[in-house]
Parts: sequence; structure tokens; C-alpha cells
Amino acid sequence: MNVIVSDEGFQPDDWTDGFVTLDDAANDVVALDVASDTNPDELIDRLGAAKMVRVDFPSFADGRGFTIARTLRLKGFTGRLRAKGHVLADQYAMARRSGFDEVEIDQDLANRQPEDQWLARANWNDHDYQARLRG
Repeated sequence: MNVIVSDEGFQPDDWTDGFVTLDDAANDVVALDVASDTNPDELIDRLGAAKMVRVDFPSFADGRGFTIARTLRLKGFTGRLRAKGHVLADQYAMARRSGFDEVEIDQDLANRQPEDQWLARANWNDHDYQARLRG
């Protein structure tokens, strides 16, 4: 079972409506699973009334999902955004700043990086380099 990470720590997954891939999406899609190589400019036109977008992070070094989230938010998507896969606790603040609401990790990663490591980055709004530069 996967673990959902939010600013409050580890949470059970409360999403029960399932996910469909972008290729299988129809007009009435509720939640989309999106690959990291998806063009966010094309994605926004295909969202319809989707309430949730879950973006895959196939590798800790693959940051394309951050761009997808940021682009969706800048283009007006107000639904729930979830990063899924290989996101580290050190990347949590970046995930939140780019527009993600939460991160979905597997139990192995949750065991290697327990909740306290994620909570240490939950104050993502206060501790970014731009805030430090502004004083």
C-alpha cells in the first residue's frame, strides 16, 4: 500500500475514484495518470473536468513532473495535483512550490525516509532561497 505525504505528514490515500491514462481519457474523466514526458501545454487542453492529476516520477533525477505541475497551475488548473513515485523528502518543498498538493510514495521509501524527514520540509513556504534573498 502506498503512502500519501502532505504538509501534515503521512496520510492514508483517500482518493477512491481511480485513475485513467491520458490515452484512455474521455470527456467525463475524473482523475488522470500522467507520464513525466507529457507536454503540459497539450495536457491542459485535455483535462476537461478532471478533479485530480497524478504525475509520475520514474526517477529521483527526473524533474519534468515539477514543470508539468507548475505549468498546469499557471494555466489555471485548480484541482488536486499529486506527484507519484520516486520523489525524495528533500524534494518535497520543491514539489509543493511547483504546485503539487501531495506526494504518493511506496512503503519502502516511507521506511527509508520516515515521516519526520518529510515534516522537516513541510514549512516549504517559509524556507526557500527567494525568501532568504529578500530577507
